[in-house]
Amino acid sequence: MKKISLFLTTFIMIGCSSNAEWTVLFDGKIVKGLRGYKQSGLPDSWEIADGTLKTIPGHGVDLISDEVYKNFELELEWKVPEGGNSGIFYFATEEGDYIWQSAPEMQVLDDEKHTDGENTLTSAGALYAMIAPSTSVVKPVGSFNQVRIKVKDNQVEHWLNGTKIVEYVYGSDMMWDLVAKSKFSTMPQFAKASEGHIGLQGDHGVIWYKNIRIRRL
Repeated sequence: MKKISLFLTTFIMIGCSSNAEWTVLFDGKIVKGLRGYKQSGLPDSWEIADGTLKTIPGHGVDLISDEVYKNFELELEWKVPEGGNSGIFYFATEEGDYIWQSAPEMQVLDDEKHTDGENTLTSAGALYAMIAPSTSVVKPVGSFNQVRIKVKDNQVEHWLNGTKIVEYVYGSDMMWDLVAKSKFSTMPQFAKASEGHIGLQGDHGVIWYKNIRIRRL
C-alpha cells in the first residue's frame, strides 16, 4: 500500500512539474506576457472574441512577447479567413521598424486563395521565403491549425497539425545561403540575435489565435 501511495505521489509531482514548465500567454480569456511591437501594452487592434485572440480590421500592430527565448517550445492554434495571411516570428528584436526585419517567420496562410500559396516557399508552415514545407498539411479555411515550433541548440523545427514540415539549423551556413538568396539579404538585423522575442503578425488583416503557450528547454 505504501509503494502504491509513493508511486501516486511521485506521478502527481512529475505531472505538476511538467505542467508548471509551460507559460500560458493566452488561455482564451486573459493575455499575459504579450504586448504590441515597440509598445508597452496590448494594442487596441486586437480583441478577445469567443476564446480567441483576434485582430480587428484596419491598421494592425504585431504582437511580441515580453520575454526573450533561446531554447524553447511554442504551441498555439491559428485560423484565417478566406485569403488570410499572418505569421509567427521568433528570435525577434525591436531594433528595426518592423518585426520581420529581424525575425525568421513561420508562415500562416490560406494556401488556396492567397497568392503566396502559389509558391511553396511562402505557403503555410514554411520558413517564410526560404524553406518550403516538406508536405502540405494545412486545414481548410475556417478550421484551426495546430502549431509547434521547437528550438533546441539552434536546431529549429516547424510542426503543423502533428507533422514536422520544416527543419534547419539556425545560424548555419545553409541558412545564410538561403538568406542571401532572399529579400532578407538587405536587412542587417535579420536572424542576427542568438535569442529573441516571439511574435504574432497583426497587420495583414483578420487572424485568430488561441491556446498560446511556451516553455523553455
